[in-house]
Amino acid sequence: MNKVVASSAEAIADIADGSTVMLGGFGLCGIPENLIVALVSRTVKGLHTISNNMGVDGFGLGLMLEAGMIASHVGSYVGENKLLEQLAISGKLQVTLIPQGTLAERIRAGGAGIPAFYTPAGFGTIVAEGKEVREFEGKTYVMEHWLKADFALVKAWKGDRHGNLVYRKTARNFNPMMATAARVTIAEVEELVEPGQLPADSIMTPGIYVNRIVKGEKFERRIERRTVRSI
Repeated sequence: MNKVVASSAEAIADIADGSTVMLGGFGLCGIPENLIVALVSRTVKGLHTISNNMGVDGFGLGLMLEAGMIASHVGSYVGENKLLEQLAISGKLQVTLIPQGTLAERIRAGGAGIPAFYTPAGFGTIVAEGKEVREFEGKTYVMEHWLKADFALVKAWKGDRHGNLVYRKTARNFNPMMATAARVTIAEVEELVEPGQLPADSIMTPGIYVNRIVKGEKFERRIERRTVRSI
């Protein structure tokens, strides 16, 4: 089955107001930057985003925030986006922060069909407020629920026309688990190849999880923060 679409704009054309959208990436590494730009051009409103962080001002998810597209955000880190800080403090944006490992496991659970699990992370803090806790072998654990989405926008290094994906190094991050946890998964890739050109053992996301695949139009590959030492 050929899952290739002609452009990023076509790939995200059915994302509607109020959708829950997962977006892969860690900082600016491995984000679906072309799909984000296409989504911003449509100015979809009231989105509920799930991502490790909100990027930076003027790039990535920061563009969606600046366009007023996001109603709520679930993530684990917000330190590089000044607008997000302002909106959260003023109460104009609902932000739910989750320990990073718990966020990853909640997404993985959504893809695996596991409605809930127990973790020690967050016990005794505000993270555990209002949640069920249980003791196992003398240690207390907090129950967390799965995370799922209407759409997952992921970024891969290579992909074939059947939707099989290969990620490159740390750009892998949240992308594989998000690809499994949405009703519709849309992948942008740097290189599009024919079926059979990807070594079977290298495929990290099988095409069965991917609904659409598009070759990204332009990749900036920005670094979130560059620190240099004077000589």
